[in-house]
Amino acid sequence: MADPRRVAVLVGSLRKESFNRKMAHALAALAKPGLQLEIVEIRDLPLYDQDLDPDSPPEPWVRFRQAVAKADAVLFVTPEYNRSVPGALKNAIDVGSRPYGKSVFSRKPAAVISVSPGAVGGFGANHHLRQSLVFLDMPVLQQPEAYISGADKLFDADGTVGNPGTREFLGKFVQAFERWIGLNAQPAAPR
Repeated sequence: MADPRRVAVLVGSLRKESFNRKMAHALAALAKPGLQLEIVEIRDLPLYDQDLDPDSPPEPWVRFRQAVAKADAVLFVTPEYNRSVPGALKNAIDVGSRPYGKSVFSRKPAAVISVSPGAVGGFGANHHLRQSLVFLDMPVLQQPEAYISGADKLFDADGTVGNPGTREFLGKFVQAFERWIGLNAQPAAPR
């Protein structure tokens, strides 16, 4: 059996008990054995400042870039803040896409899932993020689209998705992403 594909998971919410972090863990459980989803933390990334690149990038930038570079694909799990993505996620995208011409995101297959307690499931953030990913030259999974609403009622006490219909949808989402990665992955990075 082939090694599982490595997927860097960027969680847009910094809150320890965030619905998005719970979703990332739920997706990781559903993804086995074909995908290995690993959260790449963005919490400690200093704000992007071009004056620090390329001569003396902060160590958290270097670690982040290396983690994303060695992944086969990237999964973005994000809440919606003001009809867009949280500043921390946008900063992570800026850090990973710089210096110009050395983006760690380029040509990596990607998927977006937005998670919100609201009724529209982070639709605005999901589509706003997709605009950035097009510019980053990331082939983004188009179907199924994943806007998860009612997140405040979605998870059981142990963090699992309690609703069978939602669990089934998430399983299909993960399977579609695995196929997407297979179609769009670049040659494997050294492991």
